[in-house]
Amino acid sequence: MMTRRLLQLFTGLAMYGISLAMFIRAGLGLDPWDVFHQGLAGKTGLSIGAVVVIVSFLVLLLWIPLRQWPGFGTLCNAVLVGVFADVGLALIPEFSHLGGQIGMLAGAVLLNGIASACYIGARFGPGARDGLMTGLARRTGWSVRTSRTGIEVVVLATGWLLGGSVGVGTVVYALAIGPLVQLLLPRFTVPEAGKSVADRDAAGVGPVPEPAS
Repeated sequence: MMTRRLLQLFTGLAMYGISLAMFIRAGLGLDPWDVFHQGLAGKTGLSIGAVVVIVSFLVLLLWIPLRQWPGFGTLCNAVLVGVFADVGLALIPEFSHLGGQIGMLAGAVLLNGIASACYIGARFGPGARDGLMTGLARRTGWSVRTSRTGIEVVVLATGWLLGGSVGVGTVVYALAIGPLVQLLLPRFTVPEAGKSVADRDAAGVGPVPEPAS
């Protein structure tokens, strides 16, 4: 069981980083956090992968006043997504025609959904940005939806002002990723010892928060 969890965690994080590279190569807009990452990368001259790693650890510092504690998967997420984003950018070419861009965007959304279900379903802890969202909701009494929306509006606006790419891909991601992860998560969730996924669902265990890189 542990071998499956570890394999699923690392595979999911690798696919998540590659999906980020695919979104960038599609050139049709990024999700809110990656608009921010891209904007910072453009201003600092760092690779977007390096920025993802740095921002992940800065966000983890915000967990301290929220009394959140990272898991093993949280730390792996903070490092590996950025590493594989840079690997993907080195391997995936840019597309100059709309058909290729649309295909790349669709593939990025699908891969991101699978990747999110893999690493969340491995049950090693949330990503840094997910933990910020849930910790803020717990400490303030706000709903998770309100916390997520507030955080993402701020990072999207900041990223756009820094020159990050906002476009149809931003909207497609926002609309598609939640339902896609909800559909895939039961297929990838590793059951707790002595408890099947069906048992979890029957017991009314709520869904894991939607992903953020």
